[in-house]
Amino acid sequence: MRKVLLALAACTALGAHAGTTPNTDNGRLHDASVPESDSDLPLWAEKQIDPMHDSVSSWVETTSRRLDGFFGTTSALTIENDSYLRISQGWRWKEGDAFRQDIGARFRLDLPTTEERLRLIIESEPEETQGTLADQDNQLVDDRISGVESLRIGLNRLGRRDKSERWNTQVGAGVRLRLPPDPYARVITQRLWTLHEGPWQLESDNRLSWFNKDGYSARTRWDLGRPVDENRHLRFITNVQWREEVDQLEFSETVELNRRIDRRQAIRYSAVMLGESGSSPSIEDTYLQTRYRRNLHRGILFLDVAPALHFPREHDRDPRWALDLRLEMYFRREIERIRM
Repeated sequence: MRKVLLALAACTALGAHAGTTPNTDNGRLHDASVPESDSDLPLWAEKQIDPMHDSVSSWVETTSRRLDGFFGTTSALTIENDSYLRISQGWRWKEGDAFRQDIGARFRLDLPTTEERLRLIIESEPEETQGTLADQDNQLVDDRISGVESLRIGLNRLGRRDKSERWNTQVGAGVRLRLPPDPYARVITQRLWTLHEGPWQLESDNRLSWFNKDGYSARTRWDLGRPVDENRHLRFITNVQWREEVDQLEFSETVELNRRIDRRQAIRYSAVMLGESGSSPSIEDTYLQTRYRRNLHRGILFLDVAPALHFPREHDRDPRWALDLRLEMYFRREIERIRM
């Protein structure tokens, strides 16, 4: 019980501190009437990072547009492109386990003009091969750099329907670059309902996949949420997943309160339950987590701090602390200031 109270106190303190962070400019306080800086970095660091980021982002976009122009049409030079590269450094400490750190990399080359509503996609490890729901939930620091064998090349046929009006379906197929080649196929369906004309919205994301090496997998996600006010959003999320490789049904239930502090900071309070359902369904872990995210530099460099208190079944529900840290840099032309 003492650890529970300490966890709640830590979460509250982190949120309170984030909500009262004074305006700064490279470490110096300034008057609130002066526009807030877009960076926490000293000037010498900005001069090192900005040219490098611009160069790599330009290379990512130029490469994708040239490939798109080769396979598709000249519209590739102007059409919206969702290509990106993401590099991260993560650290994880969990009570009773060894300290871990990982360098992560994810990328996507989007080639949208290959054919109308048909996109050629080249990207790193797909979601369906990222393990259990618990593994996916730990992606804060587990985006490890993968070899060529994890790359996926495929065609996605995009749906024409607005998911807020009717079911939208996407069909994709391709191959993972490994020896022997690992072909795959998948179907994704999505739907968004506004309940009684708001404020509640219910979103459904469902996918059925087949990989020659891993077999079939199926996953469904239901996300019910509503804004509490202009800066806070409440969500109830249910995930269910089955993978032929392990022949085990998994599920998770999450309650989240997301709070946007300002244009550079956001915080999320979560209560999560992870379980397995076989001959005897069981709850494998429950935990409380606070995740604080700060835009350190102009929407391209982010810091995540996520303390958590777990109650794992394998340790007889004995409370165990965990702390995740991550630095992440995005390389793309169009960026979002705060991502959770």
